[in-house]
Amino acid sequence: MDIVSLVQKRLSETYELHSRCINPQFVRVLEVIGFQRNYRSGKGAWLVDERGEKVLDFLAGFGVFNIGRNHPVVLQVLREILESDPPSMVQMDAGCIAGLLAEALVSIAPEGLESVFFTNSGAEGVEGALKFARQATGRSRIVYCERAFHGLTLGALSVNGNADFRARNEPLLPDCTPVPFNDLEALEKELKSRDVAAFILEPVQGKGVFTPDDDYFPGARSLCDRYGSCLIADEVQTGLGRTGRMFAVSHWGVSPDIMVVSKALSGGLVPVGAILARRWIHSRVFDSMDRCFAHSSTFGQNDLAMAAGLATLHVLERESLVRRAGEMGDYLLAELRGLAERYELIREVRGMGLMIGIQFGEPRSLALKTGWKLLHSMNEDLFCQMITMPLMEKHNILTQVAGHGLDTIKILPPLVIGRAEADYFLSSLDAVLAEAHRFPGSAWTTAKNLAIRTARSA
Repeated sequence: MDIVSLVQKRLSETYELHSRCINPQFVRVLEVIGFQRNYRSGKGAWLVDERGEKVLDFLAGFGVFNIGRNHPVVLQVLREILESDPPSMVQMDAGCIAGLLAEALVSIAPEGLESVFFTNSGAEGVEGALKFARQATGRSRIVYCERAFHGLTLGALSVNGNADFRARNEPLLPDCTPVPFNDLEALEKELKSRDVAAFILEPVQGKGVFTPDDDYFPGARSLCDRYGSCLIADEVQTGLGRTGRMFAVSHWGVSPDIMVVSKALSGGLVPVGAILARRWIHSRVFDSMDRCFAHSSTFGQNDLAMAAGLATLHVLERESLVRRAGEMGDYLLAELRGLAERYELIREVRGMGLMIGIQFGEPRSLALKTGWKLLHSMNEDLFCQMITMPLMEKHNILTQVAGHGLDTIKILPPLVIGRAEADYFLSSLDAVLAEAHRFPGSAWTTAKNLAIRTARSA
């Protein structure tokens, strides 16, 4: 089978295939916002579409490609594993490569996380973490944060703070209670009943890129200790260097009881995730030979995923990408805040490392305020497309909104970017913002027409 020739032959059919066999509504969205590109290759921070145009990827597969796309080290490791005829997933055996990756993860994890369970995704990791906490504590209730995103499977959705995702799925799992993010008083009110198995949170909230106060994570750690609840850190997007530390919890010197990682762990080439837990928690789940399969995942320890994980950790260290994420993040944050001083549509720039949110808000000047209110009266979710669409159409930069009704654009570039890519993004955004600050103007006309097309397509 010549898969490369097959793909090349049928690349032009991509959107028809997806419309017919996968998700026609997603295809409609891509067509409306002009993002249908038919990509044929990707390397590092760049994609190449079927027309041969290069696109700067400031989305990185929602944080999957921390080491860039198709890193040669990971590709070489995968080739070597495949050529070795690996004895993958024997099941009634323990694989060597899984042991090596578990050892490597424990060596870089926050103190006390000594046990590893491998999964295929972040959502699956969250599901397992909730089970581990409930079995270890003998309690059933879970506390989570408003605006949280932990995945879309049933258990993960039960601790998801977004009403749009929860809709049509109620009732979800019982005994899951939301609290405001960054509110220790509200958290203590729930934990003091001593019936909470775990408090789960993202160190930086992915939907909107909301960062905590400096005392929030240490305070949450202290409260969980006081009331006997597990602290679960969802590092699915923030982990593996994204925020300028290997794991974001290290910014506050906190070690959780359970930590979930995924997304960037395999370099974006093989699905893989992991639950890291304290030994006492793991031992209460797998507490006898009869319960050695108390939780399992068929493909969790497959040799390709484990090898890709080892290669990814090697690249992160060898290329000092965690340090680079911190340095480039500081540069982008400073420059973006400079743009915010010049453009009144920007309300705030927030983030850590290369996880950055650009928050827009109602402007002060009368003309722009008129356009803002008009557009939001038509569709409250479309303003940011007035920024992301020209970034793609005119400048070949891929970005996207941070969540429903937030008026926030999130940028998640690969950690391999340098000053050249950062400056190109900044100059392009400057040009798009300048156009957006002319009302009436082409940017507002485009946004208005988009709102009309969206309404007609609904």
